[in-house]
Parts: sequence; structure tokens; C-alpha cells
Amino acid sequence: MKIVAICGAGIGSSGILKVNAERVLLRLGLEADVTATDIGSVQRDAADAQVILTSAEFVEAIGKTYADVIVIENYFDQQELAEKLEKSLG
Repeated sequence: MKIVAICGAGIGSSGILKVNAERVLLRLGLEADVTATDIGSVQRDAADAQVILTSAEFVEAIGKTYADVIVIENYFDQQELAEKLEKSLG
């Protein structure tokens, strides 16, 4: 499974989402390849992703995708991330 975290530059927010998603997946006993990228590279980097993690401001810019786009309100809230990932992957 591939999960892509997206933000404007692909460094800050997406990096936080990536690390927290990896922690949550480990806690849930799930395996996935989690990467971070910028919104400009989303079509290339998330073409084969099952899940895209991002904030509400980037949803429209993601465009057409077969991935489940999950909007995260608080990047530091691992409970929110766990609930949304479980719902998407369950």
C-alpha cells in the first residue's frame, strides 16, 4: 500500500504528516510505504497511491485521482489520523 502526504513545498507539513502516519500505522499493525511530496508533483508521486493525506486547502489542486483523499485538520493529532486511516483502510 502506498500513502502520500502532500503540502505546498513537500518539506514541512507533509513531512510531519509522513512521520505521524508511519507512527499510527505501526500502532495499528498496518504496513504502507509513506512518502511526502509537494502539490506540484502530486500527479506523478501519487499516481499509484491508495491514500493521499493533505489539508483542506490542497484538495482541489490534487485533481482527479483514484486515491482516497483524507483531509487532516491537525497534523499533530495522531488520534485523528488513526481514526481517518482506519476508516479509509478498514
